[in-house]
Amino acid sequence: MKKEQVEILGFVPQKEIVYNKLLPYADKLDRESNDILAQIKGNLGRAVQLRELWPGVLLWTRKLSTYLRLYGRKFSKEDHVLFIKLLYELVTIPKLDISMMQSFARLLINLLKKKELLSRDDLELPWRPLYDLYESILYSKTEHLGLNWFPNSVENVLKTLVKSCRLYFSESATQEMLDEWRPLLCPFDVTMQKAISYFELFLPTIMPPEQHHKGFKLWFDEMMDLWVSVQNLPAWEGNLVNIFARLANDNIGYVNWDPYIPKIFTRVLRSFNLPVGTSQMIVPRYLSNSYDIGHVVLWISSMLGGPQNQVQTQLNGLFSSIASFYHPSNNGRWLMKLMKFLQRLPASVVRRLHRERYKKPCWITPVPASHRLTDQDVTDFVESMKQPVLMAMFSKTGSMDAAQALQNLALMRPELVIPPVLEKTYPAMETLTEPHQLTATLSCMIGMARSLLSGGRHYPEGPAHVLPLLMRALPGVDPNDFSKCMITFQFIATFTTLVPLVDCSSALHEKNDLTEMVRELCSASAEFEDFVLQFMDRCFALIDSSTLEQTREETETEKMTPLESLVELGLSSTFSTILTQCSMEIFKVALEKVFNFATTNIFETRVAGRMVADMCRAAAKCHPAESLRLFVPHCCNAITHLTANEDVSNEEELDKELLWNLQLLSEVSRVDGEKLLPYRTQLVQILQLTLRLRCKQGYSLACNLLHHILRSTALTYPTDYCSVPGGFNRPLQEYLPIKDWGRPGDLWNLEIQWHVPSAEETAFVFYVLDLLLQPELQRLQRYAQGEQDMSRDDVLQSLCIVQHCLLGAGSMLRPLDGRTVTGLVPSMVSLEETKLYIGVDYDESRENYREAICKVMRQLLHYILEHSEDDTKSLFTIIKIISDLMHFRGSHKHEFDSRWKSFTLVKKSMENRLHGKKQHIRALLIDRVLLQHEMRKLLVEVCEYKTVHQDLLRDLLRLSTSTYSQVRSKAQNVLFTALGTYNFCCRDIAPRVLELLEPTRTDVTQQQFKGALYCLLGNHCGVCLANLHDWDCIAQTWPSIVRSGLSSAMSLEKPSIVRLFDDLADKVHRQYETIGIDFTVPESAVLLGRHITDSSQPTPHIGTPTEQELEQGLALQQDKNHEAHHSFVNVIMCVIRPWKFEHIAIGFLSLLLRDDYPLPAPAVLFFVQSLNHDALVVRKMAIAAIAGILKQLKRPRKKIPVNPCDISGVTEPEGLVAGDKPGNDWLQYHGDSLLNTQQDWDNFCFVEKTHWGYYCWPKNLMVYAPAAEQPKDLSAENMNEREHVIYDHFTEPMFIKQLIEFLSLEDRKGKDKFNPRRFCLFKVPTSEHNNHGSGDKSTVWQYCPLVIFKISKYFNIKYLNIKLQFNKFFITLIQQGCIKFESRDPRKLHWLFEMLMECPLSGEGGSFVDACHLYVLQGGLAQQEWRVPELLHRLLSYLEPKLTQVYKNVRERIGSVLTYIFMIDVTLPHTLPTKSPHIAEFTERILSQLKPLIEGDEEIQNHVVEENGVGEQDERTQAIKLLKTVLKWLMASAGRSFSTPVPQQLQLLTLLFKIAPVENDDSYDELKRDAKMCLSLMSQGLLYPEQIPTVLKVLHEIAGSSSWHARFSVLTYLQIMVFYNLFTILSNEQAVQDVRSLVIRLLEDEQLEVREMAATTLSGFLQCNFLAMDASMQTHFEALCKTRLPQKRKRGSVVDTIPSVDLVRRHAGVLGLSACILSSPYDVPTWMPQLLMDLSAHLNDTQPIEMTVKKTLSNFRRTHHDNWLEHKQQFTDDQLVVLTDLLVSPCYYA
Repeated sequence: MKKEQVEILGFVPQKEIVYNKLLPYADKLDRESNDILAQIKGNLGRAVQLRELWPGVLLWTRKLSTYLRLYGRKFSKEDHVLFIKLLYELVTIPKLDISMMQSFARLLINLLKKKELLSRDDLELPWRPLYDLYESILYSKTEHLGLNWFPNSVENVLKTLVKSCRLYFSESATQEMLDEWRPLLCPFDVTMQKAISYFELFLPTIMPPEQHHKGFKLWFDEMMDLWVSVQNLPAWEGNLVNIFARLANDNIGYVNWDPYIPKIFTRVLRSFNLPVGTSQMIVPRYLSNSYDIGHVVLWISSMLGGPQNQVQTQLNGLFSSIASFYHPSNNGRWLMKLMKFLQRLPASVVRRLHRERYKKPCWITPVPASHRLTDQDVTDFVESMKQPVLMAMFSKTGSMDAAQALQNLALMRPELVIPPVLEKTYPAMETLTEPHQLTATLSCMIGMARSLLSGGRHYPEGPAHVLPLLMRALPGVDPNDFSKCMITFQFIATFTTLVPLVDCSSALHEKNDLTEMVRELCSASAEFEDFVLQFMDRCFALIDSSTLEQTREETETEKMTPLESLVELGLSSTFSTILTQCSMEIFKVALEKVFNFATTNIFETRVAGRMVADMCRAAAKCHPAESLRLFVPHCCNAITHLTANEDVSNEEELDKELLWNLQLLSEVSRVDGEKLLPYRTQLVQILQLTLRLRCKQGYSLACNLLHHILRSTALTYPTDYCSVPGGFNRPLQEYLPIKDWGRPGDLWNLEIQWHVPSAEETAFVFYVLDLLLQPELQRLQRYAQGEQDMSRDDVLQSLCIVQHCLLGAGSMLRPLDGRTVTGLVPSMVSLEETKLYIGVDYDESRENYREAICKVMRQLLHYILEHSEDDTKSLFTIIKIISDLMHFRGSHKHEFDSRWKSFTLVKKSMENRLHGKKQHIRALLIDRVLLQHEMRKLLVEVCEYKTVHQDLLRDLLRLSTSTYSQVRSKAQNVLFTALGTYNFCCRDIAPRVLELLEPTRTDVTQQQFKGALYCLLGNHCGVCLANLHDWDCIAQTWPSIVRSGLSSAMSLEKPSIVRLFDDLADKVHRQYETIGIDFTVPESAVLLGRHITDSSQPTPHIGTPTEQELEQGLALQQDKNHEAHHSFVNVIMCVIRPWKFEHIAIGFLSLLLRDDYPLPAPAVLFFVQSLNHDALVVRKMAIAAIAGILKQLKRPRKKIPVNPCDISGVTEPEGLVAGDKPGNDWLQYHGDSLLNTQQDWDNFCFVEKTHWGYYCWPKNLMVYAPAAEQPKDLSAENMNEREHVIYDHFTEPMFIKQLIEFLSLEDRKGKDKFNPRRFCLFKVPTSEHNNHGSGDKSTVWQYCPLVIFKISKYFNIKYLNIKLQFNKFFITLIQQGCIKFESRDPRKLHWLFEMLMECPLSGEGGSFVDACHLYVLQGGLAQQEWRVPELLHRLLSYLEPKLTQVYKNVRERIGSVLTYIFMIDVTLPHTLPTKSPHIAEFTERILSQLKPLIEGDEEIQNHVVEENGVGEQDERTQAIKLLKTVLKWLMASAGRSFSTPVPQQLQLLTLLFKIAPVENDDSYDELKRDAKMCLSLMSQGLLYPEQIPTVLKVLHEIAGSSSWHARFSVLTYLQIMVFYNLFTILSNEQAVQDVRSLVIRLLEDEQLEVREMAATTLSGFLQCNFLAMDASMQTHFEALCKTRLPQKRKRGSVVDTIPSVDLVRRHAGVLGLSACILSSPYDVPTWMPQLLMDLSAHLNDTQPIEMTVKKTLSNFRRTHHDNWLEHKQQFTDDQLVVLTDLLVSPCYYA
């Protein structure tokens, strides 16, 4: 920071945008920014003190956002903290208008973005206001009823806001949050998800180490234990992973992850959901709840390093186990995830390295030295990733992910990554048949370009590859292959940007202090000239094959196709880069060549001509003087010569040569304006000759020339983009360009050469305008006044000249000025616009051409609209001119946006994330400075609305409602842009649009009507007038839209108008956000406003408001609240008068429902009557709205605090204890203490929420007060008007009857389902439903059940008599499926539960009714979770004898019910054993009944007898039926329970192995299919480390069973189990040995199928590196292979069917070798050649050995075929001969 700057500013800025210092007018910016900041501080502080949220505070916070974009955080630390505190206060104002809240939140996020600027000591923010805000919006109780309308973006904005603020929460915040959310941790309840996601979002993890005991140490063990113990991936597990990842990243070295590492990696591997084994069933939950890859990557990269670096070992294991999935031949939905993992991991490690080694230290605790990544760690990491990345280069998803991964890996270790990619790139450049290889390798090389060039000490030979690569890339410029052509352009451009193309070969003789490497590069650099010329030849060939004659038929369009324009862009930018980087000698040769090519041929001007002209322009831009010397005289002479004849100017079709020369001249004049001045007389002469040509193509090119000449002289822009400041034209003795290969630009010494218009150039611009623009304006004015006749073509030609003058000289013309339009909004704060200096001092003495053009255009427009409205072409041009008059000051917004986009793309593809510090290439930095300059020109967000703008907007509105649709459409787009630019202009324009919709007007045409509707609709990105976020505007527009149905211009015959109204209603519905009515500003914010106006440096330009002003502000704010409420009522009253568009009206009205102000009574009446409307749409909306209205009218119930310990008489234990404990026993259902009297009921304490008390108690537990203290039921005379309306209608028998008839109509026949919207209507607690049941009893009863279930919250014992009548409607209710027991105290519903428990499986009414009974019971008990253990025990003992059900649907339902009964039996940390049924006891009882099946050896057949209970069947049949139900239970619980009952499953495993089919059996056998599915699901289960030995023991036992089916299934089970628990098993050495011995044992099984499956299993284990191919294994197999076979018997003797032991052993050896070979499908390890030789010796053995060998060899050939050239190198010549004999089939004719 320079001293003089601090003196000017008066403070040290926090962090300003450095690019501002490089602008040509940088010296003026400090004073300017100080003025603007003083203005912002003064007005913002004043607006807050005057309590004027709108427009004052909103406008000035917007200006603060703009200030941040222009100058960065250029204010003192004190101001920074004040701004943040003020905005935090504003964001958390309760009931703040939602769009204001978002606007403040976005600014606050921006202010908090750079966390290193403010430490925790500088700023502390309270967390609770933010939590209240988040809770009220994201868990809104009224949003689903339509009482609040939030925008879609609000969730992301709030989450980002919390993330930005949590850094500054106080040190006590963690404990407070745990106290607040721990009581919600009940795993069976939805609140668990809520609590964990709150923890994930809010818990602060960045704290100094001395505060860790108040931070993560309070919760780490608790959450980690929870994570380790859940096995079935509930939805909240992902959130836990996200917390751990963030914790690991913020506290590297302070958390010990070692004990958890195998578990972490096992779960990461599981989360990829990779397919394993043959018939795998994926649990759908695994797909939907899998981890977020971004967080997984962050977690892994944060745990790397440290003394043992255990994570790296596991990471090696992870990559070797999934490497083969990256091979291009594999594809599936899992691939995207794997690629994302691959792409993000290196990026994350680079970020960490940057933080540890290069980042400027700040207040955040650095990583301790012991845990930083060492060079060895980095090398190991890169090595582990190399293999998969090289495979992924050619992936089916494209090479982008691999390219980004390689870019980051090359930053860390270029010497490891670049050589293997080069090995693939060189052959790919030679091949013609596989272009996809070329595109993939080139895109990877582009990312690694900078690492290759900078080489460094580790990879000094890198730069030597540049020239060979460039030369070999040239053939890629291929007109026949578009994608290859584009990637080649990108490749060449990337490399040439980094390398000065200078021939340094002479330095070899002149200098003798050069290293060997540099000498090599010097001699190679002699080829650069050759490269440039060859590239040009390629481009010329490309152009020749792109000419119009070549590529189009006669009739086709002449415009460029999108592909051609992309090629044009690629060609011109690459050529421009090459020439920029050339030395002068090479440039002159290239210039000569391109000049000859351009001038000896004549090109058509549409395609080829544009490409050639672009190349010439590129040359002219690099060295203007040399280029113009050739081009300008040539073109000028040619044009003068060709136009010498008088007739030329009147010809319709011009000579091609003339057009081509004009085009060429117009492109080469886009150069540094100063160098153009010497040719000005020639150029002006050409303009005078050509601007009045008759031919449109001719004068258009002349206009382009005019535009480019003016633009070149009038604009401010940099003139050189070379990679080294000052260029390369220095003698080699002083400067050796080789040293600058790959050099980044130095931000502090950029030495940008700016073109700033000189006085001479300014004079020239105005001379051209006086000479050429003035006469055109005069002609048009005379025409507009009717004094002169002009043909339409002449008018268009004049307009074209005017437009191009404006485009060329726009930056020099003063903006339109005039009086400001006042009176649009009342405000006590100044709303002036901020003026920015953009490098132009406007000359007041010259004529203001912008105003002159504006005046003439308006006259002309009115004249054309009156006299020749069908001259649409002129109108199009006028619309463009009006747009430029208002907005254009030298650059267009859309061009700026696309340049900003391409800047970020190039920056990303070439940035150095490792070193950071803006080490971009020089051209990119210059581009960024230019963008900063352009942004200053375009940032006119908050402009004052002046009378001149008002006139232009009214003209645009007139055009937007004119006759021709294209004119309307173009005018509307300009209008929408303008509406978004000027302050409050919508309030001026909207009434004029609405006038056209008034039914009273008879002079409106259909076109005007339609245009007006379009104006209200807006475009996709602009303002929507129909939905302005303001009561005043809505009060005008909505009633007008509804009323417009009566307009005479409205015609429903025109489908387009009907569609427009639909779109309008739809857009309003989509975009509407609830508008605030309460604009109160709290005192705390006012106080901060005072602090801001009292602050200094810079002192606010306007002081604190006076007492009088403050009082006035307070009064105005109260008035505004009152007015807002008045407008709200007004809109409603205007919209409910019955007009034509009832569905639009009711739609608008339903948007106006809100939770803070009830609807007026007439609106309630309107909605109630609409319940029985004829139209279905209206009825549906009314149903939804009435639910909201009833919620508004619901009276609050009294709540009282209770102390749970007083009720239970048990003191809470120290520490965490969850589950069924003595302290929460009183919450559970006890059949012996049910409430049967009114007195018991009144004195009882009901706790409705199911989660309270399971984990721990909330600080204060609130429950509903007893009935006596609650407000009494309303009597008719005490009701207010709204309640009367509802009461009167719902007690009216005819109304109810009609309503029920309407509700029972089918919406879509046969497709109707239970409708939650209707349910919301009926569930609202109003006790009138019970007291007044007049009319047809049965119909009211249809709704009774619904009423009862919801009323139960305020239930009274006197309603129990209903229960008896209720029974008969039971089945209807079940089919409705609308029972809601959730969040209800079970003791209140005891009568209902008792009734449901009476006899669920009665058998009456068939299996369907039984299944339904169970379904209802299950629904009720599942929602009660852990509070009804007694009922669960009763249900289980009831169901147990009935488990042998015959009906499939009942069995499935019982399976599901059992899942819920045992759901509560979990093994989670800190949780006591449950009182609900235990799985272990149940399993024991089941096993005793299944004994007959377990002990018998015969095959178990499916039992298909459907007669129920005919005679007593034998035990075995009963056991089979029981087994079927048990299987259903196992399947149902696989994805639902939290922990898997592994010991119990193991007891059933033997049985399942017996039944599961081995072959793919198509016949439908329920038992077999279920068994197979159960095995698949069980094998995927996550195992705790202590469970693994038990599982393996059971598998060993089963492997010894007599049934080969069981032995076969053990292997398939093992494959999946090992892969899905890979790292957990690997961490147990004994377990690995057990698995290995089991597989090797089964290799020698007597059954062929088992042996083959064992080989497949072994191959898989070797492939995923679970087992290693070591010497002992190899010798074991080789020994087995050598087993001698017995002699074959003589013919005639009986052939043995059982294979001899020797044959089995020999086959086992061969299978073992085969497994080893097949375990490396894509490479050839060192041991493989020998094994192949060993294997080939058995080719002639007896079957099945011969078959195995043949299969192995054919598989080897198939998988190694692609890269055989590479793999061949591993074999000796002798081995190759043998192998070729084996692999090549013998010739058929031999």
